[in-house]
Amino acid sequence: MTISRREWMILSGAALGQGILAAQAAGDRIPWYQSMRRCGQVNFNERDPIELNIDEWLDYWTSLKINALLLNAGGILAFYPTRLPYHHKSQYLGDRDLFGDFAKAATARGIRVVARLDCNYAWEEAWKAHPEWFERNADGEPVRHDQSPWLYKTCMYSEYFTGQMPAIIREINSLYDVDGFFTNGWPGTEAPSPCRCSECREMGEPGTPEFRDRHLERVIDIWKLWDSTARQKKWDSVYVGNLGGGIRASLDLRRIASVAGWFNADHQGRTGSTPIWDCAQQGRVAQCVMQGRTITNVTGAYANSHPLWRHTSKAPEEATMWMAQTTASGVVPWYHWLGGAPKDLRWRETGQKFFHWIAQHERNFVNRRSIANIGVVFSERGNAFYQPPGGSDPSEFLQGLYYALLEARYPFDFVHEDDLGPETLEKYAALLLPNVALLSDHQCRQLEAYAAGGGSLFATFETGLYDERGKPRADFGLARLFEMNRTAGVQGPKGNSYYARILRQHEILRGFENTSVLPGAEFRVPVEASGAELVLAVLPPYPAFPPEMVYPRVEITAEPAIVLREHGHSRLAYIPGDVDRSFWRSGDPDLSRLTRNVIAWLIRDRAPVSVTGDGMIEVFAWETEPGFALHLLNYTNPNMLRGWFTRTYPIGPQRVRAELPEGIDGARVDLLRAGSSVPLKRSGRTVEFTVPEVQDYEVAIITR
Repeated sequence: MTISRREWMILSGAALGQGILAAQAAGDRIPWYQSMRRCGQVNFNERDPIELNIDEWLDYWTSLKINALLLNAGGILAFYPTRLPYHHKSQYLGDRDLFGDFAKAATARGIRVVARLDCNYAWEEAWKAHPEWFERNADGEPVRHDQSPWLYKTCMYSEYFTGQMPAIIREINSLYDVDGFFTNGWPGTEAPSPCRCSECREMGEPGTPEFRDRHLERVIDIWKLWDSTARQKKWDSVYVGNLGGGIRASLDLRRIASVAGWFNADHQGRTGSTPIWDCAQQGRVAQCVMQGRTITNVTGAYANSHPLWRHTSKAPEEATMWMAQTTASGVVPWYHWLGGAPKDLRWRETGQKFFHWIAQHERNFVNRRSIANIGVVFSERGNAFYQPPGGSDPSEFLQGLYYALLEARYPFDFVHEDDLGPETLEKYAALLLPNVALLSDHQCRQLEAYAAGGGSLFATFETGLYDERGKPRADFGLARLFEMNRTAGVQGPKGNSYYARILRQHEILRGFENTSVLPGAEFRVPVEASGAELVLAVLPPYPAFPPEMVYPRVEITAEPAIVLREHGHSRLAYIPGDVDRSFWRSGDPDLSRLTRNVIAWLIRDRAPVSVTGDGMIEVFAWETEPGFALHLLNYTNPNMLRGWFTRTYPIGPQRVRAELPEGIDGARVDLLRAGSSVPLKRSGRTVEFTVPEVQDYEVAIITR
């Protein structure tokens, strides 16, 4: 059950070679999961061998018309009669084969089976026999599960991952007809836990770029090893890792996506003050790295709130909106329940209604490409290595820009920080950088080339003030592009935050006609920009208390609160303050309006889709196999930023103007949720129509 370091190196190389050979052998064949549209999961617990009714479960999953079903096979607990040492079987398994019987019955009903494994913990007998498999704390003691202390945390740098886990995959493959393997909780997208075993002590200091690089290489090597092991039986079997995190991810999803056939953006629900659109963000993050290949997102049917009750149902309106965001963002929905003998069955109808609907209209969810003309740069290095002032989370900059884009109702895509070449950026009229603080010299040159080719750029705060390893620069990496220079370090509030004094009218100031001053942001980088026309000037912070001291000490400065440039077709805008983060934290509508005005100026008010009407909505626009699809997600709800949706608040009408892709000549608009049609007006490729009402979610389609 152990392998040497030399054998591991051979296996790693073999894994890559087998992947290449399998791809060559496949030719034009399409793997089964590429056409998967609906997915389900029942998560076994230890008692399920004596409690779970397979036929009852399959009646339910069949009613959802799912293509694939995930079933627990092994890892922490084996739910089949394993013969592998230290692969702990459920104490209730007896002579039953729960996984095997369920898998066989699902296959007989035309459902693909993916074996779920958990690689993160093992039992005491494994610890006693192989202490080298496990993580250690700073005192050298094994790390135990905080709620189940009889379980010991395995180390991904140990032979548990290179020996025991491949052995489990091979055994399951030898016994059953399965179509893939999935690991719960691994690799994740956050920084790894601080293991102090002998292997991990050689990895370097946690939190450094060097440690991240080594960790990423290990993740990719393990991924390739498990994937090649899975495919030893079938060319289109697949290993699926567990990747969540969304805009908070820090691992380098683009590198992982390069070896992943199927990306599971595991994000089962929200709690606390998580905004409702968190699931759509997961979809956007996954799309920017997978480039049209298979993505799923898990909707937990249970109440994954805090406090936590994992055996009661989530509110149906909340679960439905989560699945709607999954579908709208071009991702395959995966519906999930824990435990084989549920006492609360309210979640079942919620899944049936939504899955029946997407099955009925399946072809309209087969997307060719997004038709957005705005790209938003997503930085994982910033999440890993950037420490913003004020103790905020690095993702708050992107979150604030995201919120403003929702208010503008623009369709937009995420663009990964390592995907800034012309083949990606040429489709975008504007690229937005919400405090992308870490940029390499090469990335800066790519952005300069994008602007030289006519692309427009919007950057904020410390964008480009650090290199890709987090080392500070003396000046902005994009100083030459914006023709500006930093004059001092980051400045913070002194009671009041700084203001922006209006010096002259401009398109970016639409809606600000009755004021001469605007909120600036909480923090700023003072800059000078010779030759730029001064539209907004910084009014420095001054006391907020006591009231007698609340007045500005200067009225006008020459320090720009925004730098605007035009070079041919390219427009450039830089705001030296953390306007995006400040909007997210304050909710000040002036910050949102200014941001939206700047974006409108960059794209010259030419979005491929515009939607006007009341309410808060998120817009996705796709060219699909049948034609064109516009997704409208209705977030108008008192629980948009906290809690769960428990009611739907309809909005409408929504007036749509869209520039259609070539070859789409339909004469009407079909509304898939309403089950009705509306007329359209056409002028060349431009169409106009009105969606009378949006309940929770609407999809307007025009066919070829």
